[in-house]
Amino acid sequence: MSKPRSIFEEVDPDQAVAAPAPVRVDPRGAARTAIRGWLMVLFALVVIMIAVGGLTRLTDSGLSITEWAPVMGAIPPLTAVEWMAAFDKYRAIPEYRLQNAGMTLEEFKVIYWWEWGHRQLGRVIGLVWAIGFLWFLVRRQIPAGWTPRLLGLGLLGGLQGAIGWWMVSSGLTGTMLDVASYRLATHLGLAFLILGLIAWYVMQLSQPQMSLIQARRRRESGLAGLGAVLVSVIFIQILLGALVAGIDAGRTYVTWPLMDGRFVPSGALSLEPVWRNFFENAGLVQFVHRVWAYGLFVLALFVWWRARGSAVTAVRRGIDWVLVALFGQVVLGIGTVLYGAPWHLAIVHQLTAVALFVLALRARHLALYPPEQKIARG
Repeated sequence: MSKPRSIFEEVDPDQAVAAPAPVRVDPRGAARTAIRGWLMVLFALVVIMIAVGGLTRLTDSGLSITEWAPVMGAIPPLTAVEWMAAFDKYRAIPEYRLQNAGMTLEEFKVIYWWEWGHRQLGRVIGLVWAIGFLWFLVRRQIPAGWTPRLLGLGLLGGLQGAIGWWMVSSGLTGTMLDVASYRLATHLGLAFLILGLIAWYVMQLSQPQMSLIQARRRRESGLAGLGAVLVSVIFIQILLGALVAGIDAGRTYVTWPLMDGRFVPSGALSLEPVWRNFFENAGLVQFVHRVWAYGLFVLALFVWWRARGSAVTAVRRGIDWVLVALFGQVVLGIGTVLYGAPWHLAIVHQLTAVALFVLALRARHLALYPPEQKIARG
């Protein structure tokens, strides 16, 4: 049995000390930051895409290109003959014959470049996704369980391109002056779904996996559930806004809080069959968008009130920012209506919807993964 050592006894310098075992770093874990940066670039591009898509709609440019050519369509007309051929195709559709008859070639080029830029940006997003995904995949740096998620983003992007053409094709025949509003809503809804997934993945990758597991043990399930409801209600409101934009319903009733002196506009159910009113009747479409906004605001106030009971400052602040963005969005919405939906107000209104949607997702993420509170609440 060894003799007890005094705390003042010097340590024998010749005594061998076992070296600590080397710590092995998982390269896939180290790549989380790089993947997060790549996703943030994709996020910014999708936000720009939503803005350009909105401006394409507001400038009535979406039907200027009447063919879907995912590869060769990247090359615009380069000669006078090619420009005239593209113009002739546009002059054959209802929008030109019924609305833009007499448009000059130079005027056509303006709307053509808007739509070409919109489609070109979609190609750029697809290329950025493909290069990043293949880079991390070949280098085996994608964290466990993340390959299907990142691959899914690319598949949704491809689906978005197909839905974009499905939307455009609805305005090329018959007496249509614009694309079908429900197809526009589907196109915008999928864009927000992709944006939301990217934002969520960025939040997930902002911390090591072990930190997320530990934070999940502190989750506030009640607030997380309310956050999911809030995100869903905001998403539906965005779809309703697309229906308003699809038929220019925002320019038909330019009074608030009443609609030309009535709470429910006259002729709200005048179309047959009745279901058509929810997609084609400007009065009813704008009314539903307004009423849903009122309900959303009440819901957000309730969630904010419930969040006051959270002991985690970050969780409370997350809901605070949602309410701030929502208040700004309401003011913008009212202003957009009163001024007849001018393009500059309409596009800011759309971009504020992006901010509101992402802030709501962030608030729910904070409720699911609350940061550690080291200082007691004062």
